[in-house]
Amino acid sequence: MRGVRTRLLLGVLALVSLAAVFTTRVSRKMPDFEVYYAAGARAAAAEPLYRESDGHYQFKYLPAFALFAAPVSKLPLAAAKGAWFTASSVLMVVLLGLSLKSMPDLRRPAPILLVLTFLAMAKFYAHELVLGQVNLLFGVIVMLGLVLMRSGRDAAAGLLLALALVVKPYAVIFLPWLAARKNRAALVTMVAGLALFIALPAVRYGWNGNMALLRDWWQTVTTTTAPNLLNPDNVSLSAMFSRWLGPDSPAPILAAATGGFLLLLTAVVFAGRGSLPAPDPLEASLLLLLIPLLSPQGWDYVFLIGTPAVMLLVNYLPALPRGLRVMTVTAIAAIAFSIFDLMGRAAYATFMQLSLITVFVLIEIAAVVTLRFRRAA
Repeated sequence: MRGVRTRLLLGVLALVSLAAVFTTRVSRKMPDFEVYYAAGARAAAAEPLYRESDGHYQFKYLPAFALFAAPVSKLPLAAAKGAWFTASSVLMVVLLGLSLKSMPDLRRPAPILLVLTFLAMAKFYAHELVLGQVNLLFGVIVMLGLVLMRSGRDAAAGLLLALALVVKPYAVIFLPWLAARKNRAALVTMVAGLALFIALPAVRYGWNGNMALLRDWWQTVTTTTAPNLLNPDNVSLSAMFSRWLGPDSPAPILAAATGGFLLLLTAVVFAGRGSLPAPDPLEASLLLLLIPLLSPQGWDYVFLIGTPAVMLLVNYLPALPRGLRVMTVTAIAAIAFSIFDLMGRAAYATFMQLSLITVFVLIEIAAVVTLRFRRAA
């Protein structure tokens, strides 16, 4: 009874704290959510979605995303922000829970895994909530799909991954992974679901109107990438090499070569699954960790989708070689404590300008790959 009361008290305190944070700091922000809100209103009125006049805050998602956001735009903006902040806070807890559920086996007590993983990723969760982003939603959809796959419901998992692609187009990275699996049900339903979601806006805009939206989407995504590469918050491989070598350098070639090597290494990891009882969690975690590095629009807070990978590393840390174990702990801690208010303006600016978060995530990737080579997961 005392334990139940304690959990209820902690839940009430958490809700009060979140409400206080929202009303005092967040409600006046959430600029990314305002982009979704405006896109939803435009979709409801069958208006153009992609406009240069929006400047830095151009809508860059598939047209179907705006259609799904249309009902939210019917609410007053303040109420919509409050609802999304609350939903995102819940999604954060769900992502941690699904990451725990996906573990092949637990080598550490569940509370320790949850607390350590939360602390390691807290800065990204906070940034996500302040921006009003949808990466938590993306991570939850992907991890729910993974949990369904582990229970043999591949077809349902494929539909969820198609939905994840609408939320964030970089879910396309899961297509070759599904294609390489013996059971193709998830691949078939993901492709079918994606085709449906791509065609769905034609109901509102007509077929030709939807095709025009898709062309505008592609143009927006491809023309707004280059100016973002030198932004210190961009943690992609392209941004890292561009900052190290300058814009007029072999940076694009090096980024492409490094990305290709990482994808090849991921294929080797998949090929090494052999007779492991539960190989999917490590492979999905690795793909999620790769996304911010491979996407030219890979902002630092997108690393929150690497929550399952960090929990995996915490769980299997003793299985790593001693040297890599120390490097992994250092990488996780350095990322967790790379906070502006903690480091100070000058140190934080240097840290981000040197792309050290990207370097530390590459260490985490090396650790995840090593776990497979050691047959730990």
